[in-house]
Amino acid sequence: MKKISVLIPCHNEEKSLPLLYPELVKLMDSISNYEWELMFVNDGSTDGTLELLRQLRQQDQRVNFVDLSRNFGKEAAMLAGFDYVTGDCMVIIDADLQDPPELIPEMIKWWEQGYEDVYAKRKTRGRESWLRKRLSLMFYRLLQSSSRFDVLQNVGDFRLLDRSCINALRQMRESERYTKGMYSWIGFKKKEIEFDRGNRVAGSSSWSFRQLFSLAIDGITSFTSLPLRISTVVGFIVSMLAFIYMIYVFIKALIWGDPVQGYPSLVILLLFLGGIQLLSLGIIGEYIGRIYNETKNRPDYIVRNFNDEKPL
Repeated sequence: MKKISVLIPCHNEEKSLPLLYPELVKLMDSISNYEWELMFVNDGSTDGTLELLRQLRQQDQRVNFVDLSRNFGKEAAMLAGFDYVTGDCMVIIDADLQDPPELIPEMIKWWEQGYEDVYAKRKTRGRESWLRKRLSLMFYRLLQSSSRFDVLQNVGDFRLLDRSCINALRQMRESERYTKGMYSWIGFKKKEIEFDRGNRVAGSSSWSFRQLFSLAIDGITSFTSLPLRISTVVGFIVSMLAFIYMIYVFIKALIWGDPVQGYPSLVILLLFLGGIQLLSLGIIGEYIGRIYNETKNRPDYIVRNFNDEKPL
């Protein structure tokens, strides 16, 4: 009998889990020809999430949970799930029920037909601010235009992955992770399913604009060197313009005898060039900082326990 794992990263989901768990039980009971595993990853929750997971584990042995030593972020929590799930395939779903569990049977159907990555594409994004939607779409377009592989737009982590995909993702131990890009990078046979994303059933999103901006920077720097190339091109263009202007001023002063004037213009040019240099140094610094973090070779996460036992 094939085994299906459902991975649920959790950070302060005390209010959402009592609503999610019955839906998953209903799903597992309706498809009884598979063995099921629910893998919850407690990512440093500060509410009653961990105690609730312990209670679920006591009443249902299909429930497993990984308790991380602190909040490492969703990307690291998902990697912990990749390491601990034991199924022939795995479905990643958020705990807030914005991703509908009733879509999972269709994912399984396509998986049985040979697809290794069955991903859910959002037709609508649920209750989300206009600015956040615009910025998200802008980011996807930028990443798509600058990467050498297709970046799926309006696609999150809600998907079914075959064991071959799981094993491939487990090999990628980057500390600065952008898993949404990794799904595309590893390849494999993919299938798209469209759905309307719902609103959170309880609680509020722990993703601030600052965290989303940081994730966007991680995505760009992880999968493209375009910012470095842009700084190089801008530097070349500015240097050429400065050279042309220098020749113009030299000829003007030598032939027509005009004195070199324009102190305000000189200040503006110096400030502009200084800004370009600082921007270029900042871009280089972002890449150097990521190289520095990778060379430390620290683990992406630390497990306090697995099902209240010593970690694997």
